[in-house]
Amino acid sequence: MEKKHLHIAAGIIRNAQQHIFITQRPEGTHMAGFWEFPGGKLEKGEDPKDALIRELEEEVGIAVTDCDLFHQVDHEFDDRFITLYFFMVSGWKNDPYGKEGQKSRWIEQQSLIAEEFPPANRVIVDMLIKDA
Repeated sequence: MEKKHLHIAAGIIRNAQQHIFITQRPEGTHMAGFWEFPGGKLEKGEDPKDALIRELEEEVGIAVTDCDLFHQVDHEFDDRFITLYFFMVSGWKNDPYGKEGQKSRWIEQQSLIAEEFPPANRVIVDMLIKDA
C-alpha cells in the first residue's frame, strides 16, 4: 500500500528580540502534546508560501507581510510521508495567539528544546539554536 504524502507549510515567527512563537499540538491529534511551529497542510495545487499565509491567519490570527523559505525537510512515518516547508516569518500584522484554542507561547530562540518538538521539526530546532 502506498503511503499518503502530505505537504505542510510551517512558520518560524521570530520577533526582533529573537523570541519565537510556538503552539502546542492539541489532544486527539497526530503528535499531540508536542510544541510546533504553526502552520498546516497545503491544499491541492497550493504554493507553500500561499498555504503558510492562509494557515497562519487561520491558526494564530496574523497577516504575514514578510517571510522567506528557511529549510525544507522530508520525513517518513509508518503511515505517511511528509514534506515540510519551514518559513522564517519576520513581518506580520496583529499579535499571534492560539486562535483555535491551542496553547501558545513566545520562547527565546536559544531556549528551544528539540525533544519538545515532533521528530521532523528537530533538525530545524537544532539549526535555530546554533544560529541564536
